[in-house]
Amino acid sequence: MNSENFSISEKIVSPSYIRQGSQARRSHEQLIRLLLEQGKCPEEGWSESTIELFLNELAVMDSNNFLGNCGVGEREGRVASSLVARRHYRLIHGIGRSGDIAAIQPKATGSSLLNKLTNSVVLDILKLSGVRSVTSCFVVPMATGMSLTLCFLTLRHKRPKGRYIIWPRIDQKSCFKAMITAGFEPVVVENILEGDELRTDMEAVERKVQELGAENILCIHSTTSCFAPRVPDRLEELATMSAKYDIPHVVNNAYGVQSSKCMHLIQQGARVGRIDAFVQSLDKNFMVPVGGAIIAGFNESFIQEISRMYPGRASASPSLDVLITLLTLGASGYRKLLAEQKEMYTYLAQELKRLAAAHGERLLHTPHNPISLAMSLDDLQTQSGKSVTQLGSMLFTRQVSGARVVALGNKQMVSGHMFSGFMSHSEAYPHPYLNAASAVGITRDDVTLCIKRLDKCLKSLRKESSARSGSPIPLTGQEDHAGE
Repeated sequence: MNSENFSISEKIVSPSYIRQGSQARRSHEQLIRLLLEQGKCPEEGWSESTIELFLNELAVMDSNNFLGNCGVGEREGRVASSLVARRHYRLIHGIGRSGDIAAIQPKATGSSLLNKLTNSVVLDILKLSGVRSVTSCFVVPMATGMSLTLCFLTLRHKRPKGRYIIWPRIDQKSCFKAMITAGFEPVVVENILEGDELRTDMEAVERKVQELGAENILCIHSTTSCFAPRVPDRLEELATMSAKYDIPHVVNNAYGVQSSKCMHLIQQGARVGRIDAFVQSLDKNFMVPVGGAIIAGFNESFIQEISRMYPGRASASPSLDVLITLLTLGASGYRKLLAEQKEMYTYLAQELKRLAAAHGERLLHTPHNPISLAMSLDDLQTQSGKSVTQLGSMLFTRQVSGARVVALGNKQMVSGHMFSGFMSHSEAYPHPYLNAASAVGITRDDVTLCIKRLDKCLKSLRKESSARSGSPIPLTGQEDHAGE
């Protein structure tokens, strides 16, 4: 309805009622106008009716929704199922063109506008989350691992002699396979143990740089968000080393947007040294379906190079999902989620520490990890080595998802490389342990129920062990209250 149609409507329905309806529509349009003018996440979230109005307005700008359109090409936005069309708000053409994921599609103006706005809103959120000096980013319809691969392939053209990627060890397969898939040789640098924490061995990193020769190194591949007892890499020192030796630096920031500490590390690393790109997951940071990531950086031309490296058009689904989510939350809503994540981290740490004490274990001291926690399983290991791995399966069958149980001595072959102590980020970590994470969206009920079920599992395992050995179960004096 435009102003002309509203005027005509006054001849059909009372003008006062039509004017009221027109004013109501203008309130929606005002929000859309501010988004188009500023390109920032609105402070307060939008209603579903405003979001759907906006998406429908975008959809009618795409040629597949033109009245009377006659398409004779091989890609005309045809969809056999109306259910599929509605699922995508009839935005069928995707984003980008064959040569550039960020390019405008002449026959998909609405989808192109959606793409540009999403990238702009996401950039605003990255700044809000702590990386104030980030200059460019784009949403790519691939998860974190393949997005890292795209960054490495882009660097290949800048560093034709680059063969190696320096990688402080983190036991997560996708980031390792990202380097292999791109055709490079990962140089694994073992972490050093400081207290309970596994931290970046800066001396070993520099030795590798000098041994291999800076010109033969494609980049340093560092990590922020990770499972305890590993903690975020020493990004400032790595960024300084990258600048010193003129080596690119790519950061795997998978679920680090939700952590002010991880984002601060990236901001500081870029300030004191060199960070070429940092990559983060959409689903882990913004609670949307799996399948998208954000590639961001401090040099706009380099980020554009990465986007041009993507071959062909791309799905608009991840862009659509994250835009809808951020418009629903607003900047204030997202800040609230970040504050709740910190609050839940403190609560989870408190409850795990209490439970650990009740079972003769302890919460490992990992203050540099702002999301993940680890509880030792030394006593359980003493009772029976099988009990440690059994605990993981017991939790899963009791619908506790996401908890990781790490036993001693695991070995795993990943793309031709043998990792000793796999999952523990170290060849010889001294404790078996259980991981739990306070990620964005976790609730107090999630923590309470997890602790209750974990307590029952530990008691059950101790009883089984005691029955096998014929010895009584030792009491700590606290276990009767654990998990209440």
